[in-house]
Amino acid sequence: MASPTLPSPCPSVCNYDVFLSFKGEDTRKNFTDHLYSALMRVGIHTFRDEGELPRGEIISTELHNVIHGSKVSIVVFSKGYAYSKWCLNELVEIIHCAKIRGQTLLPIFYHVDPSDIRKQTGTFADAFARHEELFKNDMERVEGWRAALTEACSRSGLDIKEVANG
Repeated sequence: MASPTLPSPCPSVCNYDVFLSFKGEDTRKNFTDHLYSALMRVGIHTFRDEGELPRGEIISTELHNVIHGSKVSIVVFSKGYAYSKWCLNELVEIIHCAKIRGQTLLPIFYHVDPSDIRKQTGTFADAFARHEELFKNDMERVEGWRAALTEACSRSGLDIKEVANG
């Protein structure tokens, strides 16, 4: 008797080495573009949202598939990261993959203090005050975002302030 075939964790083609999660307004035209170029230059197949998403597809579904089909997720935390529900939803999926599938998660702290993220102070407190107002009927989602941030910051990462020339 043949053994049952398990469904693929990634139903569409998404065989990336690295998934980049970042707030575009904060880092796209500087740090993240340089990181993406450096990874691609050394042959690391890296996903970023610019030009990589298939046209006509549902964005949230495609991002879910790519996250699940990546070996590593690099999260570039910046001052505006927590204002984006897209970034926070990505982070929840990334944490899920790290816990369930053992996916590697590398946090990068781009001009933010890791303790501000972990404790949700500074701009992270401001972002969550806004989310609590906007999602007052879905506080479970907001709490999930909070937990994902705390979990991500409990992992060893890179603090750009500690690296020469950022």
